[in-house]
Parts: sequence; structure tokens; C-alpha cells
Amino acid sequence: MIHREVLDNGLRLVTETMPHVRSVSIGVWLTRGSRHETADRGGIAHFVEHMLFKGTSSRSAEDIAQSIDSIGGQLDAFTAKEYASYYIKVLDEHLPLAVDILSDIVLHPAFNPEDLEREKKVVLEEIKMVEDTPDDLVHEMFTQSLWEGHPLGRPILGTPETVEAFTQESLRSYFSGAYTAQNFIISAAGNIDHAHVRDLVARAFEATRRAPVRAAEQPPVVVPQVIIRDKELEQSHLCLGTSSYAQNHDDRYATYILNTVLGGSMSSRLFQNVREKRGLAYAVFSGLSAYRDAGSFTVYAGCAGDAAGQVIDLVVDELRGIKDTPVGDAELRRAKDHLKGSLMLSLENTASRMSHLARQEIYFDRQFGLDETLDGVERIAPADVQRVARDLFSNGALAATVLGPVNGLTVSRDRLALK
Repeated sequence: MIHREVLDNGLRLVTETMPHVRSVSIGVWLTRGSRHETADRGGIAHFVEHMLFKGTSSRSAEDIAQSIDSIGGQLDAFTAKEYASYYIKVLDEHLPLAVDILSDIVLHPAFNPEDLEREKKVVLEEIKMVEDTPDDLVHEMFTQSLWEGHPLGRPILGTPETVEAFTQESLRSYFSGAYTAQNFIISAAGNIDHAHVRDLVARAFEATRRAPVRAAEQPPVVVPQVIIRDKELEQSHLCLGTSSYAQNHDDRYATYILNTVLGGSMSSRLFQNVREKRGLAYAVFSGLSAYRDAGSFTVYAGCAGDAAGQVIDLVVDELRGIKDTPVGDAELRRAKDHLKGSLMLSLENTASRMSHLARQEIYFDRQFGLDETLDGVERIAPADVQRVARDLFSNGALAATVLGPVNGLTVSRDRLALK
């Protein structure tokens, strides 16, 4: 049973009762992420997330860790483009303590100057780690070029320059503007009673102030580019992709099927034709990223430097093929069953249910039942997949990023043509 409620201060609460388990996962989700930063404060949402674990007005960082460890709980957080999340998984009997710790972290951070300077070093190392992880770096490069000049294109971690410039005052200014009741969604799943959760949350977040009206968000303007960066690596890493749909687009289910057929499973066309039949890559897959007003479809592959051109040509051929020829009944059936099975398996634990509740609230302001989602997948016909493929893979829409030992590789616009 799913319950949704808006408290008097504007905070939204969504719960799902799972009586067959003994655990509870509860999260505080902030509807602010890296896209809501100014360019000169890039990375501040992620940096504040780090700082919230460094202590509050009544708990030190060690106190927080010991409190969680003493009940066998799991506490974690992350920052994304459009939201941040702080969540705890505990036994059902420890729910009151979990709510107390979460509320303390997100409402009363200390922001000690000594911790701030120490954490700058940590985040700067995190930025360096991306530079040393080529499969992450090529995706970052692709996103920055696809949405160049737009907040969605900026790195969540920020840059060394913006991170070095953070001060206690800038952190407090961001925190006071973002961490307000109307920007909070609290989701919980597990062996819980909604009324009990509501009472705990209402008391803990009672004094949270309301937020002003959110500023309008502008969608990015996409100009497909070809980016080639020579870097001394063992492999070349490449991303090819196009714009895709926003989270709530009517054709999202057809896009899920399209992604699964092309590169979302071991039986997908890209996996079979690039890896299994030709042995050109160990990792090759496609993926979707979707936000409030934009999205992207991306194909990734890691291959030998002298094979990059051949892999690019194979990917382009597959994109052209799915535009020109409808997906067969057997392949469509396999993709639907894969999607439905993956979804149901992913929702078997309280943490994934809690996350699912929050993301639906963020992007749809309502909860879709599992049957409704499965029906949406099942309704897709071959013509729907082909129509979406023709829309997304229009000629001139394909962008490409290559990172590694490029060996003089050039990628012309004609080579990426999808007509």
C-alpha cells in the first residue's frame, strides 16, 4: 500500500508498506542538484552533501557513524543533476532513530571551516579520479559537449577552480536557499505504518521553513559535436549519442524498448554484433539519461585504438538499421520481458522501493503502480519503436566523443550520417 501526503509546511511524504520484511529504508530527497547551481559555484550541491556528514550542531561526524553502526544500519548519500538524496536502511524497530539522524544531518549542519578545507582536498581527489577513469571521463566529456553552456552539461563534482573557491558563507547561502520544506521529499518503504512515519517526520521537520517559488528551468539547446582527445591509455573509449526525451514524455516506454534492443542487454544488437561476433570490445552498451526537460541516448564502447573507427561504423549501421526496418516480433517480445523482469527484480528490496517512490514523485508528482508501468511496456508495438528511432536518430543528430590512443582517427559528419 502506497500513501502520499503533503505536510502543512509543504514537505511531501510518500510511504509504501512491505509487511513481509523487517527492514525500513527512508530517505530525504532534495529536489535540487547540479543543474540548479550558477556556473561560478559549480559543484556546490555535491560539496554540501559531503559537508552534511561532517557533523551537526549536536553530533560530530564520529557520533553519526557510531549511532548508525550501533544498530547495524546503512547510511549513504549522493548528488545528481536534478536532486540529492540522503538515506538510511535500518531494522524497523530503529526507525525513530533513523528519522532523528536524517533530520539532524539535513537541517543542522555545522559547516566547520576546518572540515571545509579538509573536504576540499577530498573532492579535488574525487575530480582527479574521474580523469583517471576513462569510461567515466568519456561520458563526462560527451555530456559537456552535447549540452555545452547549459547547467545539465556541467560536471556534478564541479571544477578544481570552483571547489577551491567555496567558503563557509557560500555553503550556508546555498544551503539556506535549497534545503527548505517545499524542496524536500521524504520516502520510506518497508515494515512501516504510514501514520507512525508521518508523526515522526512531522515532529522532526516541523520547523523547516517554506521555500520561495522555484525559478523556471530552461531546456538545453543541442548542437551535435565531434570531440576527439588523444590520451595515453590501453584502450580507446567512445560515446556516440543523440538527444532523447524528458522523463515524463509519452513515448518513454517505446524508448526503453529501443534502448533494450540496441544495447541494453546481452542479447542486444550491439552486444552481439560488436562483442560476440567480432570480438572488438569487452564493454559495449547503450543507455538513456532523462531529466525534466531533456534527455540523451548514448552508446558506449571500449576497444583497441585501431578498432575505434570500425566500432563507430558498426554503431552507426545499427542506428540506421533500426530506423529502416521494424523490430521483429520475437526480438520485441524478448525486450519487453527483459524490461519487465529487470524492473520487478530491482524492486524486491526496501532501498530500491524507497528510491522508486521518490523519483516518481520528483518527475511525475504521482505514483505509478507496477501494473500500470508493465502495461505501458506491453502496449508498445514495432511501429512505435521505429517511429521513435526515426525521431531520435534523424540525420545530423549524432554526436561523438573519442578518448584514448586515437592514432590519427578522424570522424567526419558524413561518417555519422543516419540517413
